[in-house]
Amino acid sequence: MGHHKTPPLRSDAQRNRERILEVALAELTLASDAPLSVIAKKAGVGQGTFYRNFPNRESLVLEVYRYEVQQVSDAACQLLATREPDRALREWMDRLVRYAMAKAGLAEAIRKATSTLGSLAGVGPGPLTEAVGHLLRANEEAGTIRPGVTPDDFLLAIAGLWHIDPHSDWETRAGRLMDLVLDGLRAGAPGREHG
Repeated sequence: MGHHKTPPLRSDAQRNRERILEVALAELTLASDAPLSVIAKKAGVGQGTFYRNFPNRESLVLEVYRYEVQQVSDAACQLLATREPDRALREWMDRLVRYAMAKAGLAEAIRKATSTLGSLAGVGPGPLTEAVGHLLRANEEAGTIRPGVTPDDFLLAIAGLWHIDPHSDWETRAGRLMDLVLDGLRAGAPGREHG
């Protein structure tokens, strides 16, 4: 496969691409076999533009997944820049819940679009681990969580998220799980007043 350098996308092309990905995320999460023509129409782009960006279903589905992982990761830094560390962590956990529900919806689309799981290589949660690391470090420095929690600990603690059915009352269930995890992280935090 010859990797030719792709020229940087013009900003309107970039915007089109992001709009397609946002619409596709919503549509595919609701229905794994959402027609590509519907996605293009709702994103307000012509078929030509659509297929230039995403020549087939597989490329769209994988890119939607990558894009969503990136958005969740970027959110960590944005929240840390604008909020207290403990607030940032809690809001990011809510963002993570939405990602988990989207991922559950996308899983079916990914299965349908990719004959082999090999295509998912390199889409792993690397950026997520990094985002978790930033948030945990900031909170540890602020004394809002117990010291020594690793990103791995955190991701294992929230593993229940991936088992919540997106067609159930997931907001309530996920909210309770996140509160539990957060209470666990706060237990033994040096910054807390005892008594």
